[in-house]
Amino acid sequence: MNAALDIFRALADPTRLRIMALLETVELAIGEVAQIIGQSQPRVSRHVRILAEAGLVERRKEGGWVFLRIADSDAVRGYRAWSAAVPLDEAERAVVAADRSALASIHEERNAAARRYFDDHAGEWDRIRSLYAPDGEIEAAMAALLGERPLGRMLDIGTGTGRMIELFARQADIAVALDRSSEMLRVARAKLVPQGSPVDFIQGDFNALPFDPQSFDTVILHQVLHYARTPQRVIGEVARVLRPGGIALLADFAPHLREDLRADAAHARLGFADDQMRAWFAAEGLQIERRSEIGGGELTVCLWLARRRSDSDTGGGWGNSDTIRQAA
Repeated sequence: MNAALDIFRALADPTRLRIMALLETVELAIGEVAQIIGQSQPRVSRHVRILAEAGLVERRKEGGWVFLRIADSDAVRGYRAWSAAVPLDEAERAVVAADRSALASIHEERNAAARRYFDDHAGEWDRIRSLYAPDGEIEAAMAALLGERPLGRMLDIGTGTGRMIELFARQADIAVALDRSSEMLRVARAKLVPQGSPVDFIQGDFNALPFDPQSFDTVILHQVLHYARTPQRVIGEVARVLRPGGIALLADFAPHLREDLRADAAHARLGFADDQMRAWFAAEGLQIERRSEIGGGELTVCLWLARRRSDSDTGGGWGNSDTIRQAA
């Protein structure tokens, strides 16, 4: 009976019920919860520890912040069934409404922080974007390669501002946004959470993805691989977390000679040759199915759509792919 008692004890406090109601709609940092409910952060942390020990809340560290979300557990399913059967009275509804109003202010603060970040980095990003085709052309080419297929559980590696999830989340059951930068995750969260898409935000390194093998149906890397000092290792991690038959879509530069991008923008690799990409994919059990090339600027952007081998694959189709050229 200890587990049941832990759950009842955890919920036997109005502050913890307020925290559960907040986390039903959004993932929040402990500091944000403290701001909304008007209590000190250490006090909120104690409440959160009790909820976590009962299996009701999950904690996740992201840089210097700790984010909270509702757990995927039997305890939470029981709590939801109970809360649906026991309506709130007028005073309780007023407290929940006030908390949600404060939550809207949190969203606006996130958006303001995101705008400041964009303002600080706009010049650098605009300079790099000016070297290749407009983003809209590249995004349209990516959408054409993916088509309208269901994307299942989708991982966006190096999510940045969350643009890939914004484009393709409607085709996914759930999207996971991964980035090494806690600052970029806050930018992505500010953009994506108000849209209501089911998104998990995870801080992690593409050299060692923090996921179990065969966790995803779709993986996207948009302008990310050129930051890797060991690209094959990253591709190996992509293959590891893909389910058999799962697909990976990579967008990156063809080989170029812009050494300034290495010196000024932390690009570890100056583009990727198609034969090298094919070799890396094949070594990690991925078959390139289609390739697209978008010119129209000093740098050419290449797209590779690959599928992870499954037991039913035969050798006959390997090495064949369609190549699409656009705007040379």
